[in-house]
Amino acid sequence: MISAAILELLNTTQESLVEYLDGDVREIFSTMVGVQLPCSTPVETVTKFTDCVTAMVGLAGSYNGMIAIHAEQATALAFASQMLGMEITECDDDVRDALGEVANMIGGSFKHHFVDNGHEVRLSTPSVMSGNEYVLSMGAAPDTLTLSFGEGPGHFLVSVYLERN
Repeated sequence: MISAAILELLNTTQESLVEYLDGDVREIFSTMVGVQLPCSTPVETVTKFTDCVTAMVGLAGSYNGMIAIHAEQATALAFASQMLGMEITECDDDVRDALGEVANMIGGSFKHHFVDNGHEVRLSTPSVMSGNEYVLSMGAAPDTLTLSFGEGPGHFLVSVYLERN
């Protein structure tokens, strides 16, 4: 959940944040990946991942945070194959680059919802990690909103982590 203090800073509501993030992700996947996604479902934030790929971009400025996409390796391979128009069979640089670019586009789209409110925010270069098992930790737990797109195999998560500057 995103705290009232962050929502007030952004001059928005929890429902609007969900709507913005859901719309941004579905639009980017439609145009860049060629996949029509179902509407998302808010879920508890996950910090431990198994056989996954996580791509992140940092947010810094009027508010700080991060946007991350978490997908099972098989799902990340499918997304990268679709984006690049070729079959990719291993979690290599092409997969990491593709998922990093998706995270970058989601971050860029999401931050623009708040530029009109006078918030200047910059994006970091995407970072991508993958592995058989890893934990994502950010020190002091920031406010988090996580959406799940799909269910079961092939589903993936998009999380927004926000804190006051």
